Amino acid sequence: MKVTVLGAGAWGTALAKVLHQGGHEVTLWGHDAKRLAEMQRSNRNERYLPGIELPRTWTLESNIVQAMEGSEFVVTAIPSKAFREVTASLSDFTGAIVSVTKGIEYETGLTMCGILAETAPKAKSAVLSGPTFALEVARGIPTASVVASRDAAVAGAVQQLLHLPAFRVYTSLDAIGVELGGALKNVIAVAAGVCDGLGFGDSSKAALITRGMSEIRRLGVCCGAHPETFSGLSGLGDLTVTCFSKLSRNRGFGERLGRGEKLQDVVGSMVAVAEGYPTARSAYQLAHKHQISVPIIEEVYQMLYEGKNVRQGLHDLLSRDSKAED
Repeated sequence: MKVTVLGAGAWGTALAKVLHQGGHEVTLWGHDAKRLAEMQRSNRNERYLPGIELPRTWTLESNIVQAMEGSEFVVTAIPSKAFREVTASLSDFTGAIVSVTKGIEYETGLTMCGILAETAPKAKSAVLSGPTFALEVARGIPTASVVASRDAAVAGAVQQLLHLPAFRVYTSLDAIGVELGGALKNVIAVAAGVCDGLGFGDSSKAALITRGMSEIRRLGVCCGAHPETFSGLSGLGDLTVTCFSKLSRNRGFGERLGRGEKLQDVVGSMVAVAEGYPTARSAYQLAHKHQISVPIIEEVYQMLYEGKNVRQGLHDLLSRDSKAED
């Protein structure tokens, strides 16, 4: 099978490696021709996957039209802020597109599959998500994920495309639930990182995760997701690993804020964007549109976009009125 992976960052490179191991003909596209040439020369992507040996028998391409030639499947692993612009090149593509980008477009409130419905209307879309870190996947550490599509045949085809002994793929028909679980957990992970930065313990973080999951489920169900989806790999699984792992970019982003670093300094020093940063704004807007109570998401939004002090945000969360657990 010929597959094109759009995005030569950590996740795109790791998935391209998985696809190559599965025996597929892989083309990895990136916008930076100079960096691709260095990857070709060194057989590494040290910026995102340090120490990982990459395949030599795949194609690295900076021209997206050439990268797409003859492809039957496309995997989109590009930042949410560039998703619409890049996928506009797929307007005539008739195969299957698998999004692995976790985000919500601020201007429209659309998830990535929602954007694909507009930019690539002839294609069939799916989303892959779950408790996976690119570096661990690239190392061959066993992990599991879920691929979701409204079309069961598409989900099954993607499952067969990616499934390896160390990369187990399950299927779902709840694409919106899988996407929102993956996107919203990044906002909660920023809050979890703030807890770490302030020196709180695992009990505090466990409480935050539990209440954060309630917010994710409430907002997700309101947007049409199935509630049980959030107990699965793309919900509870992804939320847990992102809030606790030292590999989590979003948790680390929040930890630095909790330690007192300035937002602009943290953002400016990151190799790749922490998707929880733009998603906090989108999630806040989406929740207000649907009039859904999301106190943790609101506090993260105010910390990131209204300059609220992190300790004050925590105080305001803890001083909320008592209520029954939902």
